Amino acid sequence: MNIQSLSAAPFNLDAAAIQWVQKTVNGLSTEQRIRQVINEASMSDDLNAAQSIGGYQLGGVTRFMGTDVQAAWQATRVLIEASEIPLLISGDIEGGGIGLGCATPVPNPLGLAAADSVLINDAVASMMAREARALGINWAFAPVIDINARFRSAIVSTRSYGSDPARILRMASGYVKSFQAEGIAATAKHWPGEGLDDRDQHLVTTVNRLDMNAWRECFGVLYRSLIADGVKCVMSAHIALPAWARACGAKGMEVYRPASVSQHLNLGLLRGTLGFNGLIVSDAAPMAGLTSWADRKEYVPQVIESGCDMLLFSLSLEEDLGHLRSALRDGRLSEERLDAAVMRVLGLKASLGLHTKTIDELLPPLDIVSTRLRTPQNEGIAAEAASASITLVKDVKNTLPLSLSKHRRIVLVTDPEHVGFINDAGPNKQLLSDLLTERGFEVRKYAADSPPTVADTDLVLYLLTQESMLTAANIYLSWRRMHGNPVAAMSRHWHELPCILVSLGQPYYLYDAPRMPCVINAYSAIESVQYALVRKLLGDEPFLGVSPVDAFCGLPEAVY
Repeated sequence: MNIQSLSAAPFNLDAAAIQWVQKTVNGLSTEQRIRQVINEASMSDDLNAAQSIGGYQLGGVTRFMGTDVQAAWQATRVLIEASEIPLLISGDIEGGGIGLGCATPVPNPLGLAAADSVLINDAVASMMAREARALGINWAFAPVIDINARFRSAIVSTRSYGSDPARILRMASGYVKSFQAEGIAATAKHWPGEGLDDRDQHLVTTVNRLDMNAWRECFGVLYRSLIADGVKCVMSAHIALPAWARACGAKGMEVYRPASVSQHLNLGLLRGTLGFNGLIVSDAAPMAGLTSWADRKEYVPQVIESGCDMLLFSLSLEEDLGHLRSALRDGRLSEERLDAAVMRVLGLKASLGLHTKTIDELLPPLDIVSTRLRTPQNEGIAAEAASASITLVKDVKNTLPLSLSKHRRIVLVTDPEHVGFINDAGPNKQLLSDLLTERGFEVRKYAADSPPTVADTDLVLYLLTQESMLTAANIYLSWRRMHGNPVAAMSRHWHELPCILVSLGQPYYLYDAPRMPCVINAYSAIESVQYALVRKLLGDEPFLGVSPVDAFCGLPEAVY
């Protein structure tokens, strides 16, 4: 890599910034260069853990913050103050269950896509970026530009903007522009495109089986367009693209090599064909989509040698540093590739102006940060998006709106095995029940030994709360878990009683319950969504959401 290429998009460095990069590179030892290409996970707000990570002088750290603003601020401050070279501080800032714990909760990407409003989407993105910036974040691992092509995918689903590439591009483009306007690098993911495989790359190397003509028409358009928009980063995932690998002469298992360790996909297709000049970061290296491919001492250096500029997360920092050192000595990792990666890492830092900022500019004082989070204005933006996202999929028996005269006695049915995402304590399932109770309804939980009857029940309300989640393998409607035992699992109540299914997450439950008469997809369980949901259930405001996916899962009978 010629350092002058940092003057081109998406870095756009001036002469002074390029000089800083060159001087910094020249002053680094081999060990320091190796450490600049690692981005480690800071999994909590523990100060001792932050100090330990900070001592390594890495190129980047990804923060997983809790809900305590002071604790989150202190841990980030420790990392910043420990870094001799400004630190890239990244975060998964997608929305819904995946974000910064102390920031304003907003709908997930699928919910924003259902709102189908560029104005709402961009307002939410700008607000998320301002709050992230206040918390010291300068690099966002988003937008997700995967396509909901397989409804059984538990990892794409609510993290994607849907199944329409044109809508995905509208939303993702707004995200990139909004975040980068606030000084936060955006990251298009997951290269070369997830959603054609209903498995999860956290568990297995997934495969994008499109031929290249079809790939160019969807994922090719998405990546090429965001590159033209100036997206600074792309996340190379543990996803194979056999059509491109075969075109490059790969045979046998090499056809299914994941992108994160594929020169053909990173250097050939992404850099060469699409002309991407920004930083390529691998997806998380501990994921089984990579660990199942090769031994760690092999794939850790392969990530960098194959075109990624940063390795995301280690299982052991000391061991992975050793793997990189060994590969550099025996030639499996070239000095040329390492230097190119380091220059792009430093180039990204310079493009964000990190090298010219004071510590207080990198992370404002705590009293200032507290005034920028969860403000009434920000809560209002989130509430508008939440209301606009909720989608009435069908109501074939005209059950809605609910009224005390018809539906006072409600039996609430939930799935007891919902598990949240990282740092997610789980949605507040009790909130909806409390809100209905405040409106005068009598809500009780479903009991397998005394199922609802017309004598004691006016409405059966199924409430499911599972968003996309790593390692879930699959998300489905489990009648056995909801109804409590195998016999009850075979019971259906909608012939005698009004029934409604509300999903505060996965939008595809009609596959398992095609005869459910009334279905509402709300995509996320954040509180603003649940408040808006109650207003819509009672007819206080209309349903505005437009489904960004086929909620009927291709089943003609599910419409009825």
